Parts: sequence; structure tokens; C-alpha cells
Amino acid sequence: MRSTCRSRVSRVWSRPLRYERLTWPEVRRAAGEDRVALIPVATLEDHGPHLPIDADLRIVSEICRRAAEDAPEEIVLLPAIPHGYSPHHMDFPGAITIAWDTFTRYCTDVGLSLAHHGFRRILYLNGHGSNQNLVEMAARLVMVERSDVLAAAAFYLSSPEAATVIAETRESDRGGLAHACELETSIYLAIDPDAVAMDLAVDERSYPEGDHAWLDWADGSLKLMPWWSSFSATGVQGDPTKATAGKGKILLDAAVAECLHYVRELKEKPLSERRRPAEATS
Repeated sequence: MRSTCRSRVSRVWSRPLRYERLTWPEVRRAAGEDRVALIPVATLEDHGPHLPIDADLRIVSEICRRAAEDAPEEIVLLPAIPHGYSPHHMDFPGAITIAWDTFTRYCTDVGLSLAHHGFRRILYLNGHGSNQNLVEMAARLVMVERSDVLAAAAFYLSSPEAATVIAETRESDRGGLAHACELETSIYLAIDPDAVAMDLAVDERSYPEGDHAWLDWADGSLKLMPWWSSFSATGVQGDPTKATAGKGKILLDAAVAECLHYVRELKEKPLSERRRPAEATS
């Protein structure tokens, strides 16, 4: 009987190009095209009574998916790393936390696996604040162990251009954009409004602030992270009552544009070459 199945050899690349949907010859082809391997990184944890616990994961995954759709010849999209470093949230049901060293090594091993298969440009896009230093360390370790690879890490909406968009979009003052806040709730409303219970959103800004320690999208310079339950009754830190889907669309578009800028900057950079410094001559 004649097969009606179309040959995989002749199929068109998907848009976005999803790593997990490739065959091994297609992985080899994607690596040979000098694509940026884009890895969303997040966690599952409480986001107040109004947002699902997947807020960080849903948001950063959507940013990466849209970026990969907009740059189908430049990106291969990896499955998200869903679990991160969230021990301070464990008093609230739902959080899953991974030990800092296990998480860092896990992220590193994902990058090294990609490098082994021929990918030379790797971007971890993070969506959970307490992951950030660890994700940055993972990217650095990939480059230390593989000097022929460019691996970078970024938190979404953290560029100067994004800061301008945030400043023009937000209504809440300092402390209103921290966690399950005006920003995250707005973006979730733009992605999936039916999943957000706005009637349960509360303005809670109870973090023990000082002259240099505060929580907002740009935190204070003094880093202090107590148990979340010691200062928050609802899991919220910020003002989600000011969230709207319209703001969320503006912020989501800015986050996708930012991600594409990161991808293209990585693609423009020459691969590094490790050299042995010349010995000093007497």
C-alpha cells in the first residue's frame, strides 16, 4: 500500500523551530545553521490568590515562543526549565524548589549538552528573580568549560529600553512591581485573561524596606531576602489591582523585542578564542 505520509526529509521547518520536535539529523542541521539555542528558565511558586503558580513559567515561555516565531531562521526554542530556586516561598503551597547547586549544575548541563551537539550560541532567558545569579553562573560555567561557545543569561524586561517602557506603562509607585504585581498580572492578562482572578487581586507592599533595600522590578542595591511568609500574608508583593491586559500587551511586546535584540547581539559576536598569553621576556 502506498504511504500517504509526507517524507520528513521534505517537510518545512516548524515556526517556531522547537528543539524537542526535531529528529537527530534535524538537530544536527539546526546546529549547523548557527542558530541561537533559546532556553526559557522559571519556577513554580505562589503568585497571590489571583494568579496561577505557573506565572513565571507561563510568562517567560510565551516571550520565548513569540521571539522564536518572529525569528524562525535564527532561533531554536528549547523546552522550558520549569523548576528553579524558591526555598523562601515554601511556606505557601505550590512552590517547588531545587537546591541552588543542583539547579545551577542542571542549567549548566543543558548548555553543555547543546554545545556537545554543535550549538555555539546559547541564551538562557530567566523569568524568576531568585534564579538570576544562578542562571548567570550556569552561562559562565558553560563558557569556561567550552571556550568555543557563547552562552549568556538575561532576565526579561531588564534592558535600559525595557526600563523606559516599564516607566511609561506603570501606574504604581516603587514597590508596585515586585511579585504577582502590576507588571506580571498585566502580562498574564494579555496571555490568558481567563486564568486571572482579578476580583481576588490585592495591593500588598509589606517588604521591610530601607534606604537601599526594597523590592521592585529594579530592586534596591542592598539584597535582603527573608522568608516570604514573614512579610507577606497573600504571597503578593506589589499592586496587581492596577493591572490591565492593555498594559500587558505593551510589556509583552517589549519583552519579545528585547529577547530578539539579545539573540541578534549574540549572533553578531565572533566566537571567542582562548589564547595563552605570551611569556614575558627579560
